[in-house]
Amino acid sequence: MDLNADLGQSFGSWTMGGDAAVFPLVTSASVACGMHAGDPVTMLDACRAAYELDVRVGAHIGYPDLAGFGLRSLDMSFDDLFGSVLYQLGALDGVAHAVGASVDYVKMHGALYDRTVRDAEQAAAVISAVQAYDPGLPVLGFPGSALLAMATEAGHPVFVEAFPSRSYLPDGTLVPRSQDGALLHDAGHIAERAVRLATKGEVEAVDGTVLRIEPHSLCLAGDAPGSIVWAGAIRAALEQAGVELESFA
Repeated sequence: MDLNADLGQSFGSWTMGGDAAVFPLVTSASVACGMHAGDPVTMLDACRAAYELDVRVGAHIGYPDLAGFGLRSLDMSFDDLFGSVLYQLGALDGVAHAVGASVDYVKMHGALYDRTVRDAEQAAAVISAVQAYDPGLPVLGFPGSALLAMATEAGHPVFVEAFPSRSYLPDGTLVPRSQDGALLHDAGHIAERAVRLATKGEVEAVDGTVLRIEPHSLCLAGDAPGSIVWAGAIRAALEQAGVELESFA
């Protein structure tokens, strides 16, 4: 099982998350590419840390929205989104190359992640850009999403992730962050959900419905309060359960 976290999200003097503490706990790092978060030095530091710890680097692609941390949905044209994705891929790949690392997968962030679950037009713009940049680049995303369907059709390796610290609705989607209870807080409970996802491929929705998900990766929230504690609890619980931790990439 892979453990991924969204890292490299600080910008200038503004700090987001605890990268130094989270990096040793993960097998894959989704690094912000400077559009929703991150800057050249932060990207460089993240790629260097990943290389030194043998953690795979993923391009964490978001809307060009630093002020909103990429959490606001933008109605970008196909060409604008295509160009933005290319720009972000090229930026992170160049920085990674400079320290001996490489971009090994791609994952969407925030509002773009949510939008490309169901918005076929924006998903098509993203996958067209990824295809143009690297036809073999793996795509990590939400099960049943338009993004993964189009990535599969285009011939990209696709991998599914699940969220132990997020609440699920009975239809298999996540409870929106704007609603109470969207984010879980008890580290022990979150760790139990992670083990259940990794060993049984299932998670319980808010109404008790048991959802079947077979994730290749579990996402550790790297920017939420308490996330470092959760990440440590998840890793320890998985290792105790005998789950082998290895990057899908």
